[in-house]
Amino acid sequence: MATSSSSSKLSLFFLFSFLFASTLARNSPSPTTKILDVLASLKQAQHILSFDPQISNGFSKSQPLFVNSSSSSGSGFSIPLHSRGSLRKTHHVDYKNLVRSRLDRDSARVNTLTTEVLLAVNGVRKTELKPVVTELEPEALSTPVISGTSQGSGEYFTRVGVGNPAKQFYMVLDTGSDVNWIQCEPCTDCYQQSDPIFDPSASSTYSPVACESRQCSLLRQSACRGGKCLYQVSYGDGSYTVGDFVTETVSFGNSGDIKGVAMGCGHTNEGLFVAAAGLVGLGGGPLSLTSQIKATSFSYCLVDRDLAGSSTLDFNSGLPADSVVAPLIRSRKVDTFYYVGLTGLSVGGQPVQLPPGFFELEQSGNGGVIVDCGTAITRLQAEAYNALRDAFVKLSPDLPTTGGVALFDTCYDLSSRTSVRVPSVAFHFSGGMSLDLPAKNYLIPVDSSGTYCLAFAPTTSSLSIIGNVQQQGTRVSFDLANNKVGFSPHKC
Repeated sequence: MATSSSSSKLSLFFLFSFLFASTLARNSPSPTTKILDVLASLKQAQHILSFDPQISNGFSKSQPLFVNSSSSSGSGFSIPLHSRGSLRKTHHVDYKNLVRSRLDRDSARVNTLTTEVLLAVNGVRKTELKPVVTELEPEALSTPVISGTSQGSGEYFTRVGVGNPAKQFYMVLDTGSDVNWIQCEPCTDCYQQSDPIFDPSASSTYSPVACESRQCSLLRQSACRGGKCLYQVSYGDGSYTVGDFVTETVSFGNSGDIKGVAMGCGHTNEGLFVAAAGLVGLGGGPLSLTSQIKATSFSYCLVDRDLAGSSTLDFNSGLPADSVVAPLIRSRKVDTFYYVGLTGLSVGGQPVQLPPGFFELEQSGNGGVIVDCGTAITRLQAEAYNALRDAFVKLSPDLPTTGGVALFDTCYDLSSRTSVRVPSVAFHFSGGMSLDLPAKNYLIPVDSSGTYCLAFAPTTSSLSIIGNVQQQGTRVSFDLANNKVGFSPHKC
């Protein structure tokens, strides 16, 4: 009798357990997914290797430079924005080598961004920096110095007029830099660019900056010769620009010009700035273009790096109505970077488990998350990256895995697929809004035969970076007046 009673209780227990598990399974939400169009992205990868701007129907120099802004105030203006591939034919013979080159450059840039924060947090001043060791001629710069703030070059270009009368130039766009500069005649050493090198003698508004001026004192790397200010900007990939610090007229198509913009006139320039004439710094520091023109806001939309199309860089145009809005946070230590209030991540619609406040910017200047158009691959602190990766792997058991490539450790062989369904990935911001990423913005091809990798990478630094692969196809708006960042998909 006792045995029969125990058996009945055991049966009831198993029945209850089965019913409870079934109820949980029915009530648990299915992971959210996105479709990755494998065939289309592989066609883009193959196209960018053969694309030649000189013979293709892509971007033309005769294209209008000015696009009317959507700003209701009428004070906004916009200029075209292009990927590097749309201006110059790649010298790489296969897509895998092109990707490795991009990743090497990206890693060098990230090292310099994190070094800038490290120096600022530790209170290292420019007077304490050591002289740079270069092969420059002695007269090129009297007392050259190197800073750990070397920000690196971006991967997107805009068209800007310099001088009076204005000459048009392709310039690298960079939200992680402040100093604007352009290659100048006479060139001691200049790399190849698409446009003729800027000739200061042909401009009526070219003016050297005095050593004692405030503009010269704001440079992190400066020297003095004959009472005139000299500058140097050094980059993590070994690139650098050295020359005179001057003021010039800068113009944006038909929208007018701005006189007296401080910028570098580089006579000795080395590195990987192929095709571009120089760099437009859009950072938050006092020497950036945005600060000098007193822009209340600016935005850009980055087309896919493997497409030859273009979008726009807009000033004073405000946030689109459908923007996913996040707080724009300022660091007391580093004024260049645009920090954003990121609270968490999700994969498949399920939160990635991280400690509360994991991404917060600390009073010391450590931590935080920046939005940067010059960094390609999003970097997350190792704990966050590992949690994101493990969640993605767990929810994609049917994807055929393959070996890692460069800084990517989670890769898949999709050569036999035309499209796949993959777990969704989203950023969550302070204030409760979330940005769902398209599948192609986090699972990217690394060769032209079908190898795809999860486009995130870990960093040992406390600084996390939202890179331009995750930003592609999204208009990113910086409302400087109201300290907001907006993300609006499909606004290119």
